Amino acid sequence: MRVLITGGAGFVGSHLCDFFAGNGHKVICIDNLITGKKENIAHLLGSKNFKFVDHDVSVKIKVDGPLDYVLHFASPASPVDYLKYPIQTLKAGSLGTHNALGLAKSKKAKFLLASTSEVYGDPLVNPQPESYWGNVNPVGPRSVYDEAKRFSEAITMAYHRECKLDTKIVRIFNTYGPRMRRNDGRAIPNFITQALEGKSLTVYGKGRQTRSFCYVDDLVRGLYALMLSGLNDPVNIGNPNEESLLYLAKRIISLTGSRSTIVYKCLPVDDPKVRRPDITKAKKILKWSPEVDLDDGLKRTIKFFKFSS
Repeated sequence: MRVLITGGAGFVGSHLCDFFAGNGHKVICIDNLITGKKENIAHLLGSKNFKFVDHDVSVKIKVDGPLDYVLHFASPASPVDYLKYPIQTLKAGSLGTHNALGLAKSKKAKFLLASTSEVYGDPLVNPQPESYWGNVNPVGPRSVYDEAKRFSEAITMAYHRECKLDTKIVRIFNTYGPRMRRNDGRAIPNFITQALEGKSLTVYGKGRQTRSFCYVDDLVRGLYALMLSGLNDPVNIGNPNEESLLYLAKRIISLTGSRSTIVYKCLPVDDPKVRRPDITKAKKILKWSPEVDLDDGLKRTIKFFKFSS
């Protein structure tokens, strides 16, 4: 196959580049490196199966030759990033998705949209099934990401219905693993960095808010299964095992052997109290479920952080 991956130098995108190039497929990676890092794909740059293009997807995407798949992953994805780049985040979700869909249409390629559990907002239903419409503040600070992804889902379904484009939508729940940035701002890289440096781990509120953490290798397997499926409606991909952030902080302190303590700060605006995927559809139709348990995944991630700059 010949696959185009937008946001391919980012955390998840670079793992997808590895997966497809490693399995003999030709990969075109597009990234403007706002939050992606060229170091994530440096090992692929000499490969005949891999091409990197420095490009902003909010500007029309031009690619020579055929494409089998367009995977749209370009967007700031952590609160630190989308609060720093609010306009770019909205443009990646709107103009970027429109341009990526237009490219897929012109190439008669299949299209996969990386959406997010953030479309559920601060959910009033737990776990969250794909049928849940969410509880999103449309004008809060997180709305630049939440609403950008909700729009991207809407335009993807419009292309599917109007243009008969074969589209897939994955709602990705909290994913972690190697290549996350130390200053990413999300819980796991924050906690690991603080623990390794002997600093206090910052927990917001009382740490009772919950998340469900999926190791990146499991996510990539789920994405590939979705690509090959006949599904067009959104599908949750994530780990249904729910843990509190306070438990996560304590577990990371234990696994790193750190003497760090925990400090508590006020909850950010619109921070979700719960986050847990209902993966019934993925298990039944894709035959997918996560395989890497939290401790194993954390050990692999801690090892990466220990030996990365």
